[in-house]
Parts: sequence; structure tokens; C-alpha cells
Amino acid sequence: MRMATTTDLEFFFDPICPFAWVTSRWVEEVVKLRDISVEWKFIALAIVNEDTDYSKFPPAYPALHGLGRRLLRVAAAARAEGGNDAVAAFYTAAGERMHHDGVSVAVFGGEPIPENLVAEVIAAAGLDASLVSAADDESWDALLREETELSLSRTGRDVGTPILTFAPGTDREASLFGPVISSIPRGDAALELWDAVQTLARTPGFAELKRSLRDPLSFD
Repeated sequence: MRMATTTDLEFFFDPICPFAWVTSRWVEEVVKLRDISVEWKFIALAIVNEDTDYSKFPPAYPALHGLGRRLLRVAAAARAEGGNDAVAAFYTAAGERMHHDGVSVAVFGGEPIPENLVAEVIAAAGLDASLVSAADDESWDALLREETELSLSRTGRDVGTPILTFAPGTDREASLFGPVISSIPRGDAALELWDAVQTLARTPGFAELKRSLRDPLSFD
């Protein structure tokens, strides 16, 4: 295994987004196959949408975006204590709870956010239980805003999560919103998509390639 001296990818996420979750699991598949290094960074949908008229969206949106901010505060505190590995563990636990266990769908359908959700995610990630206090600590919001603004400065503001930056800080740096995929590519398919997305990101003048989703979301 090589010793990475640079980061191959920066992945900006909000744990409430199911599409970012699927994309992140594809990236983890690529990590297993190609030994790339990933730095997990934050984009808060609550900040992206802070000037949004929520009356035009389903009623659950404010609650879910607020939950995303609370989870990202904990992720920021976890990074301060345990670095990037702690963020990765926390995101994995949060994504499994939110999406595999159906919490996001339940909240979207009108059910309340489980009272102990944040504490359960922290425990599942194997992190210090005291991190739960960070969920309501607004002092982390400056960092969330800084990384949100950084991600949007690379892609433009009319996007959300995930945002991927390849080879950050090098002359090959390139960023894209997406890919938005409905299932997790595995094996050779994961690597083919990885190579294709990098090629698109580094193509001068490339802005958008889009179609409607063809399949329901699958987290398997």
C-alpha cells in the first residue's frame, strides 16, 4: 500500500442527502480497489438554502436541513478530536442510520426526528459520547460555512451535495457536483465511473450532463 502524501479527492457532504450517501459509498468502493485517499469535508444544506422560501418545499425540509447542520457540527468536533478517520466513521454511521434504517424517509413522511438519533450515531461510529454536545454548539457553524462556501466557489452556487474535488491543491484540481446515481457501482463498474467523472471534471468548458433518474434509490 502506498503512503499518500496528497489527497486524491475532497468529498463535500451533508449526511441527510441520500444521493450524496450513494455517491460516497461508490467512492468507498473505489478506495478499496484503487487505494485513493479521501478527505471528508462539509457542505451544509441548511446554509446552502438559508435564503430559500421553504414554503415552496415539502414541510419536512427545514427539519431535515436542521438535522444535517446538527450532525455536521458533531462531525466537525469529531474531526478536531480524531481527524479525517473520525469524520469517515461518523458519516458512515450517520448514513446507515438515516438512509438504510429509513429515518430520512420517515421524517420526510411527517414523523418526528428520533430523540436520541445523534447519540446513537456517535455510539455506532465508536466515538466519544461527549461529542453529542456539539450538535447544539453554534461555534462550529463558522467552519461549516467556510467549507460550504469553499465547495460552492469551485462549482457555482446552483448545486447541492455531493461536491467532489479531484487532486485538490494541484495543477490538476477539478471539481464537479455529483455524480448523482441511484445505486452503488461495484467492481469494474465503480472504476469505470471514477475514470469517466475525472475526465469530465478536467475537460475545459464542461458544465453539465444530465438526465432524469431511471431507477429507485438503492443503498445496497
